[in-house]
This record gives sequence, structure tokens and C-alpha cells, in this order.
Amino acid sequence: MDLKLTGLSRSGVAALGSAAALLAGLTGEPPALGAVPASGAVPASGAVPALGAVPARAWPDMVPPRRPQLTISERNRVLALPFLVERGWSYRQYQCLDRLWMRESSWNHRARNPWSGAYGIPQALPADKMRTAGADWRTSPATQIKWGLGYIQSRYGTPCAALGHSAATGWY
Repeated sequence: MDLKLTGLSRSGVAALGSAAALLAGLTGEPPALGAVPASGAVPASGAVPALGAVPARAWPDMVPPRRPQLTISERNRVLALPFLVERGWSYRQYQCLDRLWMRESSWNHRARNPWSGAYGIPQALPADKMRTAGADWRTSPATQIKWGLGYIQSRYGTPCAALGHSAATGWY
């Protein structure tokens, strides 16, 4: 079955080639057999070279493989998901937690409030209360998340209830 790229401008074909290159860079996979370079160039013979036979210069816009980099905040947010699932909380509870902790610390496990001394993702006060969750409470986002979720569950029941309290009082 032939795939025809009719109705696409040169820039459309280039964009498709760039997207293919980006996907190849993210997955570490070479372009698929029969893939057309972003330039749209096909050998004069019309034959498609065998996989691996395409010279590097045939893919001038191909980006080198690299892993997407997550920010500290993004890594910590992803880290929290399994802990919420473990407690049986829904995605809605995660959204409330995300809003609460984004407001408190921007999900930064080294965040410190200079006025109160509150520390970490959940902004524990005093900070050493998190010691009950692990000796690495100063540096471990996972330990801080575990402690913070336990605190929220014991004091408010759910992250949405904690967010409601925070919105009403300015603290949780």
C-alpha cells in the first residue's frame, strides 16, 4: 500500500519529516523502512534504500537522540502519583494536591519559608516533623510526599478537603 502525501506543501512535508526525526530521536529508533527524508528527496531510481543504508546526510534535519528533561517540580509531581493510587485517591484528588502543593512550595523538595521555617514539598512546620517518614526527609522528595499525604489524610481526609481549608484560611 502506497502512502501519498498529496495536498501537503513543502513546509508540510518538512514538518512531517521533522516530527518523524523527533520521534526517532526520542525513541532511539532509526526511521522506518521506506521513510522519506524531510527534504522529500527520493533516489532517482525510485527504489527505497534498505534500512540502515540511508546516509546521514540524507537526514539533515534529524535531531540527535536525547531524553526529555523534566524540571524538579515535574519529577516530584510524577513521583507523587503512585502514592495517591496506593491510598485509593482519584485523579481529582491529585488535581487538588497539585494546586495545594504548587501554592505551598511549587513542588520543590528544598523549598524553605524564610519567615516561618516551613520546609519541603508539604511545607511542614516544624520541618523535622517529617523525620517520622524517614531519616532522609531533608533531601528525599518521596519521603516528603509520603509524610505530606499522611498528614493530609489524618487531618483533613483528602487533598481536596485540605485545599478547601487552605483556600479559606491561608494555611493547611
